[in-house]
Amino acid sequence: MKLFPLACILLAACMLAGCDLYNRHGLSPARAALIEHNFGLASYSLSRAQEDQILALDPEHVSAADLKNALAHAPAPQIINIHGGIYPVHRQMVSFSKFLVGMGYPEASIRNPGDGTWTFSCYEDMDMVAGMIAWYYEKEGMRPMMIGHSQGGMQVVRILDKFADSDTNSLEVWSPLTWQSELRSLITDPLTGQSRPVVGLQLPYVAAMGAGGLTRLLPNQLDMNFRLRDVPDTVEEFTGFYKGNDLLGGDMLGYGPMNLFHASGHAAVRNVRLPTAEEHGKTPAALHLLKSKQIIAWLNNYTPIATPNDDVQVHFDSDSKHILFAADIWYSVKKHWVIELQRLIRARRAKYPGH
Repeated sequence: MKLFPLACILLAACMLAGCDLYNRHGLSPARAALIEHNFGLASYSLSRAQEDQILALDPEHVSAADLKNALAHAPAPQIINIHGGIYPVHRQMVSFSKFLVGMGYPEASIRNPGDGTWTFSCYEDMDMVAGMIAWYYEKEGMRPMMIGHSQGGMQVVRILDKFADSDTNSLEVWSPLTWQSELRSLITDPLTGQSRPVVGLQLPYVAAMGAGGLTRLLPNQLDMNFRLRDVPDTVEEFTGFYKGNDLLGGDMLGYGPMNLFHASGHAAVRNVRLPTAEEHGKTPAALHLLKSKQIIAWLNNYTPIATPNDDVQVHFDSDSKHILFAADIWYSVKKHWVIELQRLIRARRAKYPGH
């Protein structure tokens, strides 16, 4: 089948399949106010001893024991998972969200507090998603992370670009409780106590998988075609995942330098080539990995290799599909969970000496 007919099929499928968009319903103002009153830093309860344990952790080597002891009852940065667009691809990102919880990440730091959903759609207003990220940072004192799959991978770059916008009034704060704008473009930085715009916020970690390919032809992604691979300084660490024989999300079928993300400034950017046998639409599906104690142990001990490629293989007795994608993200999520917590603890101790 030629590429042009395939592109037409993709576009038609997106239009006819409902485009996997959530029908959002916010909480009542009274209920939202009650939850917000006890949200994030308002209910911070780590003891001095717990803080000392966390400050002693090495972010580059977070073990299963660290998860069980120092991090078991610690707060965590919100993770914004953005799924692709063709129904039912969102189920794969929900699987990945539940995988993170099964590995030890707090469920409340992944699910949306307003409606309990596990992901965002790539068709939702990205100004809204960026505004919610600012809301979480202001309330929790830890900067959220983002993970995007397929068109969701394109959207995470779009959000980073929005944070890099020079117009300080271009982004407003949005509440994930009411799904409404708070009609303000400034937040109180929870670490400094100073007022600052939403624009310019820098995130600790962002990942994109399978962004590009035929999805570039979709009308909502055309503006990304000449800037998709440019990662701005509004993220500290970025990982781009791609695979061979990927018609939907890989440029030149997922081969060659066109698939590589690069920093437009000082962001640390890694590119990881996944095994060609991976399926574009199913790569985030990772819940099955929790069935094996052997796999869980391997995931917790994983350290990214210098030059990942599709010749890297791991073998287990049970189903280990998508394990490299899951392992690499889990490593980075653990790392930045610890870094953000340590950053928050040090800021609180500087503000409240002897506390």
